Amino acid sequence: MMEGCHAWPEEWAERYRQLGCWRGETFGEMLRQHAAAHGDRVAIVSGDRRISYAELDASADRLAAGFRNLGLRPRDRVIVQLPNIPQFFEVIFALFRLGALPVFSLPAHRKSEIVYLCEFAEAAAYIIPDIDMGFDYRELADQVREAAPGLRQVIVAGDAGKYVALDDLYAELVDDIDGPRPEDIAFFQLSGGTTGLPKLIPRTHDDYIYSLRMSAEICALNEHSVYLAVLPVAHNYPLSSPGTLGTLYAGGKVVLARGASPDIAFPLIAQEGVTITAVVPPLVLIWLDAAASRRCDLSPLRVLQAGGAKLSAEAAKRVRNVMGCTLQQVYGMAEGLVNYTRLDDPEDIVVNTQGRPMSPYDEIRLVDDDDREVEPGGTGHLLTRGPYTIRGYYKAEKHNAKAFTADGFYRTGDLARLTPSGYLVIEGRAKDQINRGGDKVAAEEVENHLLAHPGVHDAAVVAMPDEFLGERTCAFVIPYPSSPLTAAELKAFLRERGLAAYKIPDRVEFTDSFPKTGVGKVSKKTLRELIVNKRNELADPSK
Repeated sequence: MMEGCHAWPEEWAERYRQLGCWRGETFGEMLRQHAAAHGDRVAIVSGDRRISYAELDASADRLAAGFRNLGLRPRDRVIVQLPNIPQFFEVIFALFRLGALPVFSLPAHRKSEIVYLCEFAEAAAYIIPDIDMGFDYRELADQVREAAPGLRQVIVAGDAGKYVALDDLYAELVDDIDGPRPEDIAFFQLSGGTTGLPKLIPRTHDDYIYSLRMSAEICALNEHSVYLAVLPVAHNYPLSSPGTLGTLYAGGKVVLARGASPDIAFPLIAQEGVTITAVVPPLVLIWLDAAASRRCDLSPLRVLQAGGAKLSAEAAKRVRNVMGCTLQQVYGMAEGLVNYTRLDDPEDIVVNTQGRPMSPYDEIRLVDDDDREVEPGGTGHLLTRGPYTIRGYYKAEKHNAKAFTADGFYRTGDLARLTPSGYLVIEGRAKDQINRGGDKVAAEEVENHLLAHPGVHDAAVVAMPDEFLGERTCAFVIPYPSSPLTAAELKAFLRERGLAAYKIPDRVEFTDSFPKTGVGKVSKKTLRELIVNKRNELADPSK
């Protein structure tokens, strides 16, 4: 294990091998085997371009040779900031084959995040598009190189300008490359925390490929499966749950979309025969509204996954009737643990839970603030350990002491309860819980009640500081344009639903949209900042 990374204790590693979890596979070998077995089968579709498994394998070889000629070596860290384009897969498989380590950055990241990643990871190279969605990444690279002079290379997919063109790197592989071992780090993902700069999550070939195998099995993927990637593919959810890599592991076809709107996604579902796709809860609401009001052929779609945040029960109930497919709830994290509702689960489980662990060897603990296990059916802090959950962040000893228990359980930061049948119900983030004068308000619960109102399109509840109670609740609400609402009407509606008085939002703010994170989740951090700023302006008599 490379310096700064935490390996599984040897007895646990051996146990996972004996159980058949870790089979000694690497990503480079995985692609090679598919290319040999069914090379002519289409692996990736992007616009008019269709890439077979054999072509993807050959591109990975030639690009690995080019990276090596450029001076990249095993264990070199490479920041990869590419959108949903075929070069993303050619790049990462080339790096996998070489043994260099991708650090997955999201397209929305800017100077602050990229400079931090370059310096913290001691990156050797930074791979970007030229211009994407109107943003010039080469100008960003200028700023990054000035602030992080240790960065050796900038590689550009497209017009490289003064930098290295990705297209110029493909070279003939004149001799074999000694690839990585299965137990080696394959890449780094970024933590999804809402405060501070992201932490680096080291994933090995062994543990991540196991997660792909289990995900593909639970999601019933095979060579006929067609996965539509509408979310940024560098994010863990569309990468592996089962995502693009899970689909490639199963020998299926990945269709890349350059956006997630119904105008883009719905025609692709019809044209490419998409069988499965993954979205976040705000997109579920948009897609439901679009599918109900348009004539779209969504018949190929068998599974709509909802993850990244908790989907309200009210929205979940509509999916089968409106979209004509099975809803699969997905709850997981880049650090490891992934839960799915199963495709044959009864409706009440699919609607009201976030699934159960995908591996029989995932371990779950629910504990109180003092790390004592809660009573059965009680809500507690979710801790987990297993064959694909990391044992520590990269170069973060101080944080690891808080984020992991002495016996290797990861503290997810989520509040959850466990049903008698072993399914998790996520009650929100521990820090998303509002402490209103000692009364704890779970934001997710209030949001679900708000979404039951026929005039509410979406809702997000956050804490706002209060001198008397410590915190009060603020509900941000997106109403349907045809349904004018008032705060008084919504509060009365919540009372009629039997919600406790202390859970009724102290303030309601109506808005046209929510700020989003890089992967499309609602940014509650930004909403909290918005309400604080607004209240400060109102309190200032000079404004």
